[in-house]
Amino acid sequence: MKLLIVNSVLDPKDAYKAFNIDKICTLVDKYYPMDFNEQEKINLNFQVQQFIIDARQDSNLKNLSTMQELYLATERYFSAMKIIKNKLRNKTEAEFLASTMIIYIEKGILQLASILIQLLKILSH
Repeated sequence: MKLLIVNSVLDPKDAYKAFNIDKICTLVDKYYPMDFNEQEKINLNFQVQQFIIDARQDSNLKNLSTMQELYLATERYFSAMKIIKNKLRNKTEAEFLASTMIIYIEKGILQLASILIQLLKILSH
């Protein structure tokens, strides 16, 4: 029964006409109360509104007619986001590592310069 209710509320046919935000929020409260904190429940209303606007304009989402198509399209987006996120994370880690190495090398150079200055002072006396 739960699956039928979710299916009817999240049906992407006819430009997401079945997407009833109040029903979606009620489903969250009824069936998934532990999966969402209060702030997420408040934000859900706005996020669903934004999703409907975006889905109606997105060429990959606007002509979907079944939950399965919607699920597959969503999975593709998440996969793409994961790849991008990993590349950004790796790039950021590499940049951080490079910055850290530069700081470490500069610290070493400063220590060496300090030693050389001390040696010069000793030699000049």
